[in-house]
Amino acid sequence: MTVTQISNDLSLELKGAVAIVRLTRPTKRNAINDALVLALRDVFESFNSDIKAAVIAGEGDHFCAGLDLSELSDRDAVQGLHHSRMWHKALDAVQFGPVPVITALHGAVVGGGLELASASHIRVADESTFYALPEGSRGIFVGGGASVRVPKLVGVARMTDMMMTGRVYNAQDGERAGFAQYLVPTGQAFAKALEIAEKVALNAPMTNYALTQVLPRIAEQTADHGLLTESLVAAITQSAPEAKERVKAFLEGRANKVQKG
Repeated sequence: MTVTQISNDLSLELKGAVAIVRLTRPTKRNAINDALVLALRDVFESFNSDIKAAVIAGEGDHFCAGLDLSELSDRDAVQGLHHSRMWHKALDAVQFGPVPVITALHGAVVGGGLELASASHIRVADESTFYALPEGSRGIFVGGGASVRVPKLVGVARMTDMMMTGRVYNAQDGERAGFAQYLVPTGQAFAKALEIAEKVALNAPMTNYALTQVLPRIAEQTADHGLLTESLVAAITQSAPEAKERVKAFLEGRANKVQKG
C-alpha cells in the first residue's frame, strides 16, 4: 500500500482500487481548519479512473470534533458567506465526486465532522461514536452543508432539537435515527468500511455513478420528473457492455444469487 501525506492534516493511502483518506490531526481531535477543508476538496477532485471507491477515516480517538474554533476569525458577512461556500464546494467534491465514499466513524462526529460524514454515501459507526451539532449553543449556525444533508438522514425535527438543546446521540440511538447505516463493535469501523468499499468498487461503474450522482437528484424531483429521469438512467445503465455481461452471467447461473442476510 502507498501512503502519501497530502498535508499536515490529511493522508492518502491506496489499497487496490480503494482510496483511504485519513484526517491526521489527532491532537486536535481532527477538528477541521481551512487547510484541511481545501485538502479534502483537492484530493476528491484529483482521483483518477483507477480509483473505484473511497474510505474517509480519522486518526486517533475521534473521527472529527468539528470546526477548529481556535481558527475562527472575525469575518464580516461577505467573508462569512464565501467561507461557508468554500466548505460547500469541498463537501460537494465528496458527495458528487467520481466514486462512492464510505466513512468510518468513531468517537466524536460533531459539527463539521457530522457535515463531512453526511456528505458520504455509506456511514459505518462503532460503539464509541457520538453525534452532536453544538453550533446553536455557541450562538452560530451550521455553514458546511448540515442544514441540507443532516435532515435528509434524520429529519428536520431531530436536527432542530440537537441545535436548540445541545442533544448528543450515542452510537446506538444514532444508528436507529439514521446517522449511520452500520454499527459495529468499538475499533472495527475502519475494517468494516474498507470491506464495504472493496465490495462497492466491484460494481459496474455506471451503476455506482447513477447511485451517487443521479439518485440524490431524483429524490429532489417531483414524482413525474423523477420517474422520467429513472427511465433514462435505467436505459443508459443497462446498455453498457459490462451490464449486459453481468445479466448474462446471472441468467446462465454464473453469478451469485441474493441470499438472506
